[in-house]
Amino acid sequence: MSSQVLTQGIGYGVVLGIGFVFALIMMGLSTLQNRYTSYKIATSEEFNTASRSVKPGLIASGIVSAWTWAATLLQSSTVTYEYGLCGGYYYAAGATIQIFVMSILSVRVKMIAPYCHTYLEIVHARYGNTAHFIFATFGLVTNLIVSSMLLLGGSAVVNAFTGMNIYAANFLIPLGVVIYVILGGLRATFLCDYSHTLILMIIILYFFFYTYAEADLIGGFDGMYRLLQQASAERPVSGNQDGSYLTLKSNYGLMFMIIQITGGFGTVMLDQGYWQRAIASEAKTAVRAYLLGGVAWFAVPLTFSTIMGLSAVALANHPSFPYPGGLSLAQTDAGLAAPAGVVALLGSGGAAAMLILLFMAVTSAASSEMIATSSILTFDLYQIHFKPDASPEALIRVSHVMVGIWAIIMSCVASLWNGIGISLNWLFLFSGTLFTGAVGPIIFSVVWRKQTRAAAIGGALGGLVVGITCWLVVAKTYYGEVTIETTGNMYPNLAGNMGACCSGALISIIITLINPDNEFDWSETKKINPRGRDLDKKRIVPGGPAALIANGANGEEPPTPIDEKKEKSQSTTRVSSIKEDTSISEYPEDYEMLKKSLRVATWATSIMTFIVIFLIPIPMFLSHYIFSLTFFKAWVIICVIWLFVAAFITSVLPLWESRNAMSDIGRGLLKDTFGVGVKKERSSTSA
Repeated sequence: MSSQVLTQGIGYGVVLGIGFVFALIMMGLSTLQNRYTSYKIATSEEFNTASRSVKPGLIASGIVSAWTWAATLLQSSTVTYEYGLCGGYYYAAGATIQIFVMSILSVRVKMIAPYCHTYLEIVHARYGNTAHFIFATFGLVTNLIVSSMLLLGGSAVVNAFTGMNIYAANFLIPLGVVIYVILGGLRATFLCDYSHTLILMIIILYFFFYTYAEADLIGGFDGMYRLLQQASAERPVSGNQDGSYLTLKSNYGLMFMIIQITGGFGTVMLDQGYWQRAIASEAKTAVRAYLLGGVAWFAVPLTFSTIMGLSAVALANHPSFPYPGGLSLAQTDAGLAAPAGVVALLGSGGAAAMLILLFMAVTSAASSEMIATSSILTFDLYQIHFKPDASPEALIRVSHVMVGIWAIIMSCVASLWNGIGISLNWLFLFSGTLFTGAVGPIIFSVVWRKQTRAAAIGGALGGLVVGITCWLVVAKTYYGEVTIETTGNMYPNLAGNMGACCSGALISIIITLINPDNEFDWSETKKINPRGRDLDKKRIVPGGPAALIANGANGEEPPTPIDEKKEKSQSTTRVSSIKEDTSISEYPEDYEMLKKSLRVATWATSIMTFIVIFLIPIPMFLSHYIFSLTFFKAWVIICVIWLFVAAFITSVLPLWESRNAMSDIGRGLLKDTFGVGVKKERSSTSA
């Protein structure tokens, strides 16, 4: 900013202090978990999958936290600053449907590979080493882009607010995260996700009520509406109806949503972090967790951009605005619209709150990326290709090392982007072109048994080639040259993202239809991680297959699993339909429950996607409607009500679900404190 509103000491204090506070909290929670529950962090299954026992509220909170990047808050406000009120909605809508689709895939993972650690293990079981290496590369590139993007946005804001060296921020922000991830594993990231999301909700609600109820510069709903009308007259938006900031009829806004949809599919479907939540969730509640997570996350960028994105528009010409005359193109690309709006409204106090908010967003998403990438490096590279007979102790050591290595790599790459002048906005728009070609083949690998190895590889690589070609050709044709500036514009990135995503799926479909695999029957994917199956049977994890049988209504003994000979003899009668493929689960009761969940997930995803992508925005776009004052008030009020619902899902529901575990730990602490000792058998209730 033109002058820092906070000191460098505050910047270093937030980056280092809060990170180490969370590390200490995780140390305490890990100690309690090890002593008073049956889940031991020293095991690789607990470290990487949270023993597949996490309840839906905590999974939903983790999804909101993992999907709330620095870019979520910064970029949603940036597109609102550029295109008006529609920007936040198009950002949220374009990045929510992927979470809904993951509800379907989460069920499929439980059905076809209930003991896997990563989605790439399914690729390896189906297609072998070559395909596994290719898709592991796509997955790691996705994690690298996302991880560095987190730091790119976070360090830019820390630098703008405090003047802290941007390269120092890149390396110091992940430091505390590394410590608590190594101390607590995946379950620790869920618990930190919960605390981060709770703080996130509190600060956003504070920003809302201050902006629309107290801020004299805004003047409430009426004042904001008048300021946006004035801004529309002074700085009309190209491509918007009458240049207004108060309409969903925005050509560039709609294009951004399409880019967001295609690129978002890549950053969700290829990011092990979202699959890891499916793997970690209880089988019977996985669908509910993802649907709740999608509903809750939608409210975050929608409401935040309606507060700070619109405030930046409304106050761009006010003397309190830190950038006289409004943001420059470079400042907009760096994602500084929301920070500028906060400083204009709340001064240094608002800047401190915004800094904490962004730090929470960066570190919570970074913890997800670290544990996800560690799982790929440990199970998909080390175990599969280097040491298949690795002991659990060796796997946990490798997981710890990989977390630290990844933190260094993501910091170096973020610094590289800073050094060569790549902005958050450029990387956000381009990233989908690089990896969404693999989205279709990955989805088909989980839901379509006839997809062949050639189709999977051809779709992924073909999508990459088509996407890059479209991106460069449109940049050259439309702008006359290929530079960082021209390739970061809307049209080249629209072409690149759509070209990669659509061609990858189409190539895979065409190759499969020409020569389908009629022999595959999912038996190979069910054999992934036999050690996990053995542990599940011994432990009887709540929600796992063994628990579902052991806790059956009739109290009968678990039925004998289908033996391999019988399974092989039945394989010729299996069909490709997901609904009819009843042999992919060892336990009939488990399969029937998952089959019902699959139907629920499919219908819910279809309905909610139709509502947020078509039913709400398209009629308003085609009608060229400009919001009236009454409609604007209703829109903002609905946004904040939605945020309250999201806060309940992510902050209250996890506490209610974990009441028994917290009660057991509390009793254990009391008994230990008074020297009685814990006589009661340790609870296996998940936190």
